[in-house]
Amino acid sequence: MRESLLTTENVTVTYGSGSSAVHALDRVFLTLDVGRLTLVMGPSGSGKTTLLSVLGCLLTPDSGAVFLQDRLVTDLSENERGDIRKQFIGYVFQTFRLFRSLSALENILVALEISGCRGRQARETALRVLAAVGMVDKWRLKPNELSGGEKQRVAIARALVNDPPIILADEPTASLDSLSGVQIAEMLLKLAEDEKRLVLVVSHDSRWLPFCHRAIEMRDGRIVDDKDVSALSQ
Repeated sequence: MRESLLTTENVTVTYGSGSSAVHALDRVFLTLDVGRLTLVMGPSGSGKTTLLSVLGCLLTPDSGAVFLQDRLVTDLSENERGDIRKQFIGYVFQTFRLFRSLSALENILVALEISGCRGRQARETALRVLAAVGMVDKWRLKPNELSGGEKQRVAIARALVNDPPIILADEPTASLDSLSGVQIAEMLLKLAEDEKRLVLVVSHDSRWLPFCHRAIEMRDGRIVDDKDVSALSQ
């Protein structure tokens, strides 16, 4: 039996008003399970990034509900949603969002400090997650000394450092070469399968299809297709 972790019910997000109103999300129902990598595809403006923001408790929908572990999070205060993000959600971005003046290790230590973890314990934890993504030998290097794939590995390590059950990735391979993209896709698939995390990837790139368990297609703010697919490892 699959374990559902994140659910949306009848979620709508509208930008603008009157005749110029646009439904970024239009009555979206979605249930996401642990242990699976879900791919959300669609053209620009289809609602993919808005959906990611709602699922990540960064954006409150105009109507509808979001549940995390059966807890309604839609009506929480900003501080409460911030606590949810720190405890449950790790983010991976297309542009890496690493601090250019900090080393790989220091970029991860910043995330730990925000969560209240400092000192020797923080350093040991940061080195452990760098080792998990194959970057521990480059902990001293700054982003301008790393390749695109290496930067994304550091970004994934940062997303994992607080051991969140949910990983949300927004176009994580769009700026990478083909080989690096495959390596990152394999890494995120392994996080879902081996570590039983909920991994959701937003991308317009169909090359993700062999690495996902479920593929969702969006158009004009709606889910127009939702199917199980076979991951390469299965």
